[in-house]
Amino acid sequence: MLNRFQHLAPLLLLSAACSSTPAVTSDAGADAAPDASAPSFGASVVQHHNSAARTGLYVDTAFTRDAAKLLHVDPTFTAKISGPTYGQPLFLDGGKTGKDLVFIGTEQNQVTAFDASNGAVVWQKTLGTPVKHATLPAGCGDIDPLGITSTGFLDPASGTIYFAAMTTDDDSVTKKHRIFALSVDDGSIKSGWPVDVSAVLASQAFDSEIQHQRGALALLGGTLYVPYGGHFECGGHNGWVVGVPTSNPAATTAWETRGPEGGVWAPGGISSDGTSLFVTTGQSSQTAAPWADSKGLLRLAPGPSFSQQTADYWAPADWLSQSQDVGSAQPLPLDLPDSTPSQLIVAFGRGGGRMFLLDRTNLGGVGGEIVKKGVSTSDIITSPVTYTTAQGTYVVFNGFGIGCPNGKAGNLTALKITPGAPPTISTAWCATTNGNGIPIVTTTDGAQNAVVWAVGTEGLDPKTNGILPGDNRLHGFDGDTGEVLYDGGGANDAMSTTRRYITPIAAKGRLFVGADDQLFAFTVK
Repeated sequence: MLNRFQHLAPLLLLSAACSSTPAVTSDAGADAAPDASAPSFGASVVQHHNSAARTGLYVDTAFTRDAAKLLHVDPTFTAKISGPTYGQPLFLDGGKTGKDLVFIGTEQNQVTAFDASNGAVVWQKTLGTPVKHATLPAGCGDIDPLGITSTGFLDPASGTIYFAAMTTDDDSVTKKHRIFALSVDDGSIKSGWPVDVSAVLASQAFDSEIQHQRGALALLGGTLYVPYGGHFECGGHNGWVVGVPTSNPAATTAWETRGPEGGVWAPGGISSDGTSLFVTTGQSSQTAAPWADSKGLLRLAPGPSFSQQTADYWAPADWLSQSQDVGSAQPLPLDLPDSTPSQLIVAFGRGGGRMFLLDRTNLGGVGGEIVKKGVSTSDIITSPVTYTTAQGTYVVFNGFGIGCPNGKAGNLTALKITPGAPPTISTAWCATTNGNGIPIVTTTDGAQNAVVWAVGTEGLDPKTNGILPGDNRLHGFDGDTGEVLYDGGGANDAMSTTRRYITPIAAKGRLFVGADDQLFAFTVK
């Protein structure tokens, strides 16, 4: 099986790019950025889930399974921030001065670069005033204030970090979605930025007040892509993917869903195989056929643009049912040698608790999945991870699993994907995280010592949509068995409030987690 892993096509290895591996040089141009096939920048973590495919896989020799049991908060790392944090940190291995930097953005529109060794502030920048929740349309949203919610994108080649922010210049009377490009050296805003999305897309009637920016940013071929959906429990929006050429931000273009609503809102945002972009879209107010982009998985060409051909989209056969939102998890490209087909992509259904396997070369249109299976008794809102060990290939997601082995139910579920014609799905293990943090997985070489990590964050009560508290602790599980390796640590290892769907990162022997008012570092030393 290890040889089989080594022969995987590049998709499962996408997470090796920009992961904790020896540094290599890059000849990327000043306005280019790493994509699926680009060389890595050492241990840099440049995007959500550490890869364009959003695999969530990190390679770091420090995280053996035995070492994982010794994890604890690093008391020498003191990194204070201002405001609630929902996005993932980013990590630059050796900046201009050779100093490692870790970055985080908050709902106060504060972006901070910290010295990764001790948490000292290197620079700090506020990207405008955030919007007060009370000024949104009645019943809309549940984040206050509303500033930077998503995970940005770090381009080491050009020394740029990108963030999308909700801002106001007049005490929340006027709301503006702006996209910023900052120098990693000092936080200064680069020439031609920020992009005022409503202004640049005025002819397409993009309304910043009713759109929400939750999904992680992506970069492909010199264009930055930013997804938009709607505010929680609020309609009137559409799904958007905005494309900003990094060398000419004034030439911004966008794709918009044809049907009403159907936002691109999953925390993982946009995934890519290095050639195309993949997005899932959410619920729509559409009540009759034909299908018009909602509740589906779409392949977008760079630009972005959408062909509307069946090879480039999929939706469940019962897409008109209001329970069949598939926009709650970004697509997950996955290669599975010895399967027919072998180039796959994964989608999840939110309310139906289903997982779908699609042929990535031909998504198949409405009802065109090759496999569908009920995998959860609860709503699925997640950014799934995938990894391969000697025991097989796994997909791990947030949700109460069906058919958990040994009676071990839990809200984190690992599925094993077995090659075949078609492949099959089975529940490998289930575990409890005491919250709704999005998982990642560390390995020591890409396959061995797989440890799945997730934070016990706050979550949504499925009955009331109210907020349920988490335990604000990090949890680690054996990637093959689900055995608890690290159960939150001692009294000094609890964090401040961690917001739902927080995602940790791994870099140079430490895990970094963003929480309210502080960035935490965990170490095995």
